[in-house]
Amino acid sequence: MTGKTQTSNVTNKNDPRSLNSRVFIGNLNTAIVKKTDIEVIFAKYGKIVGCSVHKGYAFVQYLNERNARAAVAGENARIIAGQPLGSRCV
Repeated sequence: MTGKTQTSNVTNKNDPRSLNSRVFIGNLNTAIVKKTDIEVIFAKYGKIVGCSVHKGYAFVQYLNERNARAAVAGENARIIAGQPLGSRCV
């Protein structure tokens, strides 16, 4: 570990105000791309409070909707591990 605090795995907040601050990342090659890779890529858009990676997709939870929308605009269709990402706010 590099001294950074690890983000939570929780991205399914029940608070209605946080729903649009979550980003779905699809078409993800999770055999190669790990949670730390996702956090590094998406951290430039704002503070990540949660990140969960599943087979073929991931979720990133930001503090606010503005950060989530910036991440979608900046990373949608980006090629990672040979596959174009599909991302959207959820």
